[in-house]
Amino acid sequence: MTQYRDKKIVIVGLGLTGLSCVDFFMTRGVIPRVMDTRSVLPDSYQLPDGVECHTGNLNETWLMDADLIVASPGVALATPELKAAADAGIEIVGDIELFCREAKAPIVAITGSNGKSTVTSLVGEIAKEAGWQVGVGGNIGVPALELLKQPCQLYVLELSSFQLETTYSLKAAAATVLNVTEDHMVRYPEGLSQYRAAKLRIYEQAKVCVVNEQDALTLPTTGKDSRCISFGVDVGDYQLNSQSLQLMVHDQRLLSTNEIRLAGQHNYTNGLAALALADAVGIPQEASLQALRTYSGLEHRFQVVHMRNDVFWVNDSKSTNVGSTQAALSGLKMEGTLYLLLGGDGKAANFTPLKPYLSGNNIRLYCFGRDGEQLAQLRPEISTLTETMEQAMREIALKLVAGDMVLLSPACASFDQFNGFEHRGREFARLAEELG
Repeated sequence: MTQYRDKKIVIVGLGLTGLSCVDFFMTRGVIPRVMDTRSVLPDSYQLPDGVECHTGNLNETWLMDADLIVASPGVALATPELKAAADAGIEIVGDIELFCREAKAPIVAITGSNGKSTVTSLVGEIAKEAGWQVGVGGNIGVPALELLKQPCQLYVLELSSFQLETTYSLKAAAATVLNVTEDHMVRYPEGLSQYRAAKLRIYEQAKVCVVNEQDALTLPTTGKDSRCISFGVDVGDYQLNSQSLQLMVHDQRLLSTNEIRLAGQHNYTNGLAALALADAVGIPQEASLQALRTYSGLEHRFQVVHMRNDVFWVNDSKSTNVGSTQAALSGLKMEGTLYLLLGGDGKAANFTPLKPYLSGNNIRLYCFGRDGEQLAQLRPEISTLTETMEQAMREIALKLVAGDMVLLSPACASFDQFNGFEHRGREFARLAEELG
């Protein structure tokens, strides 16, 4: 409680994470300074009396005078003002680092380009099924520091690469990198290797590492070691048997996929990862299996939002990068035609890895938004270009017959036309109900 006393603390970024950091220090008798590059902050971001706040840019004087800088995940360490502070020897951490210094219960830490929210929430549900007091948060839902306010036997944290960049004290009881595919390349100018290095920080002091047997990029930097447990399709310690459609652990059958409410091969492997993490921290396996039977997944993640006349409308708006859309399409078996909605802001990504998943005669692409034209070039002969998602959906609705699927798995961020992937997903669901 006293390690921050008499320290000059500066918090950079005033979103939910920044506000949780302000509260963290205030409850410890320390009044931080706060800054945000936005000139106007939302009315809901009310600061306690006595907290100085600088807006519009980063206050270099405050930064250079600080003993400790707490940077929100959205603020890159490469920002010139932060780089100058780091070069001057000033410590820069994130909220996850503050959390790890205080947490007393074991931590399950989960990252990856895709699937991390599903696995995080599923491990949380498994722990609840076992009757454990569990705190779930981080990059999903509740800021991590808020979890310190309640008694917990286990913490389950979703961690982004941005959060891991400023985390040094994480000693996870079990950690996983589910997959590594190109994402956030604007933040990582050195490319995939730089992004991967940030992800792999999660393993540095972990007791157990749960790795994807089919993705070598998920292995620790030193390679597979005695800490590693693997999962995959037809390979790994925890595996999906693609012939019998059984979840298996060390060749022992545990659960059939038709007993699981989650849909899609990528979600079956998410279930395997969650099972491996839960086993690693000693949660009774029966609780894991029961949770897998009842857990229906998260909104906007390969979620069937409407079905009529044997036509499925599937909201996978959370697929904001190429790898996530690849995961959605992998192993997808169709009776009729797949109408795939692609588009938005591709965040400077390379879309060509999608090509192998777009082959065949029973698929049609409808591309929209900022990078719609680029996506349509993947298979121009089956692509239709529209300005908006709604225009695309209205065209598709006129062509649907029994056995078809309309899948929103856009491979892009949504901010060119929506307030976020949730807004995009809700609009898709609304229109599916209207048009279906």
